[in-house]
Amino acid sequence: MRILAAGDHFVRNSLIAAALHRALPGTAVELTELTLPWPLEPFGPVAEVAEASDAEDELIKALDGVEVCVTQMAPFTDRVLAASPALRLIAVCRGGPVNVNAAAARARGVRVCYAPGRNAASTAEFTVGLILSALRRIPQAHASLALEGAWDGSYYTYEHAGLELEDTPVGLVGYGAVGSRVARVLSAFGAEVEVYDPYVRGDVHGMRAKSLEALLTRSRVLTLHARLTPENRGMIGAAQLALLPKGAVVVNAARGGLLDTAALCDALDSGHLAGAALDTYEEEPLPGDSRLLTTPNLVLTPHVAGASRAVARKAAEIAAAEVGRYARGEPPAHAV
Repeated sequence: MRILAAGDHFVRNSLIAAALHRALPGTAVELTELTLPWPLEPFGPVAEVAEASDAEDELIKALDGVEVCVTQMAPFTDRVLAASPALRLIAVCRGGPVNVNAAAARARGVRVCYAPGRNAASTAEFTVGLILSALRRIPQAHASLALEGAWDGSYYTYEHAGLELEDTPVGLVGYGAVGSRVARVLSAFGAEVEVYDPYVRGDVHGMRAKSLEALLTRSRVLTLHARLTPENRGMIGAAQLALLPKGAVVVNAARGGLLDTAALCDALDSGHLAGAALDTYEEEPLPGDSRLLTTPNLVLTPHVAGASRAVARKAAEIAAAEVGRYARGEPPAHAV
């Protein structure tokens, strides 16, 4: 079996190769490698696919005679698929195969698999870190002391002191793999957790809100965990932010398109919100003239919530397991 490991500087080819070795015992494998530039170079739209490395020509060359490709960022456009007649399986090391033209793959009999849940723990942990950073102004206090050399006693005044999580109402929008983990951790802190997710049935950690509006009016902390769809793009805008109690904090480590950035900046500038913490943005990389860079009381990180070494290893293992199922003639576990 000819396999291409099209890794990058996060899900490295060495991780993919080791995972394939474990998943394919006794199988004769001819493994070739292509290293894509992400994250040292940002991903973006490539032809008709989203969030991929711009490397169609390099990928077409590397796929010559290849039956299986394991990748995270390779751009499987219609052009690439048309130029790769031997290809039968694409195993994507991501929570969704947004770098693959799934319809074109299906039309050519190419199976597409992916790695759901690979970064759920990492993103949940990072989200809690963002919440604590925004509530307690940790980055600002660090910058004041380490960068400016100021022992600023104002952080201990009543007016500037932050909130504790214990007994604080925290609203979660979305209760999937990430949101459910965040809810469990916040419950352990003693927060009053409330969840809004109309697509989830059964019990949740905390209370279940009957509506988004009801959740917002009670949430001193709002954290977003929904998948971005055409229906919920911009779901948290000026009207929704106005429903939050004065002095609330907003956190988004899900997708930037869920949150109206201009409305968030307005709410921070006016003092209605005490702070916010963002890891994802409507436009990435964040433009140099973005208003977010000059708005006060913001914690900003460059879409790194899922950047743990465990995530890279899990992603390679999940994708390699799909290759193992393919080799044994078994149905996939996570197929498009």
